[in-house]
Amino acid sequence: MLACLAMVAALVAGTTLPAHAANTCTAYGTITQGKYWINNNLWGQDSGSGWQCIWDTSTSGNTIGWGTSFGWSGQSNSVKSYASSVLGWHWGWKNANTGLPIQLSANRSVNTGWNYKVTQNGAVTMNVAYDLWLHAISNPSYSDNPTDEVMIWLYRSGGAGPVGTKQATVTIAGTSWDLYRGNIGWNVFSFVRTANTSSATLNLRDFLNNLVSRGWMANSKYLTSVEAGTEVFIGTGQLDTSSYYANVV
Repeated sequence: MLACLAMVAALVAGTTLPAHAANTCTAYGTITQGKYWINNNLWGQDSGSGWQCIWDTSTSGNTIGWGTSFGWSGQSNSVKSYASSVLGWHWGWKNANTGLPIQLSANRSVNTGWNYKVTQNGAVTMNVAYDLWLHAISNPSYSDNPTDEVMIWLYRSGGAGPVGTKQATVTIAGTSWDLYRGNIGWNVFSFVRTANTSSATLNLRDFLNNLVSRGWMANSKYLTSVEAGTEVFIGTGQLDTSSYYANVV
C-alpha cells in the first residue's frame, strides 16, 4: 500500500516511472543489475516525511542505466535518503564478481564513468556523489561497521554540505575539489567538486591515494564498496543515470 501511494505521489509531482523496467518505491527495496544492485536507501527518512522510487533502464556488460525520483520535506539539514548503485559491501555482500575488496597497498585502479541528469521541481537540497566504504578487514560481515567513508561530490544544490570541516583544496583528475574531514563514529572524508558537473570519468584510487599520502588513512585498509547515487535533504526531483560503470582493474 505504501509503495502504491509513493508511486502516485511521484506521478503527481510530475515524474513518471519508465515502462518495461523493474521499479520499487519500497524503503530499502533493491533491483539487481549485473554485478551492481540499486538500493532505495531511505536511512534518514525519520527526519522528515516523503517518498522515493527507483528503477532500472539498461544493463549492458558492466554499464548500467537507472533512475530515482523523490519528494521529501522536514529538516533541511538532514539527509533523508541515498538511493544508489552498490558495488560490493553494504552491511553485507549481495552480488558476486565485483572485484572487491582490494587492499589500498595493491594500488589497483578503480575506473568509473557516470553520466546523469538532475531534474528539480522548485528548490531542492541534495547532492550527487560517490560513497566509498573501507574496512580494516578484507571480508566484513553485516555487523562490521566501516572504519572510513570517502564521499566524492560531483553536484550539489540548495546549500547541501558535507560532514566535518574544510581542510584543503586539491586538484585530482584535472579538477578542483574542496576536501572535508569529519567523524560520525567512523572517519568521513569528502571531496566536493568546486563546480557542478553532469558527467565524470575518474580513477577512484587517486582520491584514496591522496588520503594515504596525508597520513589520514592506512595503506593496509581495504576498499570494500563503491556506491554512486544522490543524497536528498529536502525537495522534489529526479536523478536519471544514462550510463554508469565502476571497474576494478
